[in-house]
Amino acid sequence: MNTKTNPKSTDIDIDAIHKALANPARRVILAKLREPETYFPEQQLSYEHGVCAGQIDDCCSLSQSTVSAHLATLQRAGLITSKRVGQWVFFKRNEAVIQAFLAHMNADL
Repeated sequence: MNTKTNPKSTDIDIDAIHKALANPARRVILAKLREPETYFPEQQLSYEHGVCAGQIDDCCSLSQSTVSAHLATLQRAGLITSKRVGQWVFFKRNEAVIQAFLAHMNADL
């Protein structure tokens, strides 16, 4: 069963979010993206577009393909967004979805 809800025009897939957050590596990635200046200080470009995929790879101690799979899962759940800038892909938290999810959890539990 796929539970979707529409708080404040933000569609969230509760089940996909729960599945994405079930993996500790994905929770770590999401937590580090909250404070990119702290966890990704090596990034040369501004954080306006997010954090470069290569920087995320470096911080996780996992293979590039595993990190890519984790990022894809977080993105499918709506927890992060991506933006291509030239040859690089940048990821950032989708705060609207995260806040809608937290509000849903707060209201339903």
